[in-house]
Amino acid sequence: MAFGEKVYWDNRMAFVLAAIGSAIGLGNIWRFPYICYKYGGGAFLVAYIIALIIAGLPLLILEFSLGQKIGGSAPTSIGKVSKKFAWLGWMAIIVGFFITTYYAVIMSWAANYLVHSLSLAWGDDPRTFFYTNVLGLSDGIFKIGSPRIPLLIGLVVVWAWIILSIWKGAKTVSKVVYVTVTLPWLILLILVIGGLTLPGAFKGIAYYLTPNWSALLNPELWQAAFTQVFFSLSVGFGVMIAYASFLPPKSDIVNNAFIIGLSDAATAFVGGFAVFSALGYYAQIQGVSVAEVMKSGPELAFVTYPAIINHLPLGPLVGVLFFVMLLTLAIDSAFSLVEAVVAGVMETFGTNRTKTNIAVGILAFLIGIIYTTTAGLYWLDVVDYYMSYFALFAVAFLEAVLVGWLFDTEKLRRQINETSLVHIGRWWVISVRIIVPLAALVLLVLTIGGRIKSAYGGYPRTAELIAGWIPILFAIVLGVLLGKSTAKMLQKE
Repeated sequence: MAFGEKVYWDNRMAFVLAAIGSAIGLGNIWRFPYICYKYGGGAFLVAYIIALIIAGLPLLILEFSLGQKIGGSAPTSIGKVSKKFAWLGWMAIIVGFFITTYYAVIMSWAANYLVHSLSLAWGDDPRTFFYTNVLGLSDGIFKIGSPRIPLLIGLVVVWAWIILSIWKGAKTVSKVVYVTVTLPWLILLILVIGGLTLPGAFKGIAYYLTPNWSALLNPELWQAAFTQVFFSLSVGFGVMIAYASFLPPKSDIVNNAFIIGLSDAATAFVGGFAVFSALGYYAQIQGVSVAEVMKSGPELAFVTYPAIINHLPLGPLVGVLFFVMLLTLAIDSAFSLVEAVVAGVMETFGTNRTKTNIAVGILAFLIGIIYTTTAGLYWLDVVDYYMSYFALFAVAFLEAVLVGWLFDTEKLRRQINETSLVHIGRWWVISVRIIVPLAALVLLVLTIGGRIKSAYGGYPRTAELIAGWIPILFAIVLGVLLGKSTAKMLQKE
């Protein structure tokens, strides 16, 4: 899309699939089941649904309205609300950009494991294989070492895939998402059905869903619920604003938001059945409890699940299906974050899409090299924490306050209802003005309080500064500088 040329989605289905693809990612498969288990099983599901309804969906509707009703990428849309706050739109997409730099490296891990699955190369000791053979993990965050060549090659392939997926913006994405959204769901259903037939599977499912209602009194449960909702819906990154800007003027915003939000939640919930049925089976053959084999994040996907695959019939096939699912889940989230950056740069500076795509991809690839080194996992962990908690909550808080209190939210609500089959009431205004900013602010305060007490993950304070606070400060400063350019562009219109 050249500057000034307006491109729309091929149809509504293309937009819905693209937005669902952005929302659904690795966290639906490896983070949601773990925190559901950790914070009360069925009790966490209740908190998650409440957070989705009172904060997640209202914020998603807000971002869709910014992109479609007000028009443009995150910097442009927020700049039209208030030119003084165009920097906030830039901060959102810069945060998303930082996330993409390491998200692509996790995809490189999965790409390598897709190849390893063919021969079950991890053998009888998947843990040593992952940390030593694949990552070559050093014993400290400052013992960086050199890049791991297979991971570097995987990163090149992943970035080529990401850039080709958004080569012509909405036109290309409209075609890609039919495969990258439907295929992982098909594989997920196969894994769920297959998992439920395994011995011990229902012990794992019971462990996943058994409610601990007293956990609802734990503030950490609510923090985890709101965190999962905000991050999983891709709100606060400028992605949904950019995607909505490619919608025709009279598109139904409310229905789209509900379809996308509920699809994301359903994927996370169903993903839990695939994970816990396999964990129940693995616990039974190991003669231990499910709690002893339950792991979070990378270890679940790259250590525990490969260990399970070793014991399954047609293990290599299951391995291929699992890592293809991870890759196709991740790609939509990755290229949506990049598209948000590209759209912002093109609208503000009038650059050519092809050159902008390539420039953003090369820059992200170069930054991502640090995560392919022998200390890469440590740096990834710290950057992910600070981007996902501090930066995301700050953007959500400021975005809701800006639109809720400095813009005619009631007028925006009426405009949304004019083109939506299902109308939103004044509850939406209350949520945008009060509930969302309050939830984001509380999350920020809790997180900051925790970091004052102790360094995240026991890392040196210096590492926190370099990988956490400095990137956030950089996002703010660069956002302010770029926001001035966006404001000047808007003044000329």
